[in-house]
Amino acid sequence: MAKPDPGTLEVPASLLAAPGYVARRLYQAYLAAWVRTVDATLTGPQFAVLTAVHSYPGVDQGSLASSVALDRSTMADIVRRLEDRGLIVRASDAKDGRRKLLHLTDLGTEKLAEVNTHARELDELLLRDYTRTQRVRLLDELTELAELWEGIADG
Repeated sequence: MAKPDPGTLEVPASLLAAPGYVARRLYQAYLAAWVRTVDATLTGPQFAVLTAVHSYPGVDQGSLASSVALDRSTMADIVRRLEDRGLIVRASDAKDGRRKLLHLTDLGTEKLAEVNTHARELDELLLRDYTRTQRVRLLDELTELAELWEGIADG
């Protein structure tokens, strides 16, 4: 009996019924589209950190981690990489030297503006077949699902 061509195999129905599998497919496609259309060197989590630092200049690194859905060790690594690239600066808090306060550099502000433009274009491409109302509903539902799954993951 001949083996089927791997390119013609359908996804098993049991996988299509598994939300984690579908979420992984979405994320893989999103990452590929991000690298191709937004920025090949700045990752989504790095972009999230730049966006949050822009929104909350002078915020401490630890507080920012939870707002961008990163654990503290991942946040520290991302901040170090962004600092090495000259996109942010870290300064010790005068009242508590253990707290690291974050600010965008001029280069970081420029990079964020550039990448944000491309990211918004990708958003439009990804949601082009949805009306404004459908987009809002979809994002609300995805946010609710993310919060539910985070709650389950946290125990």
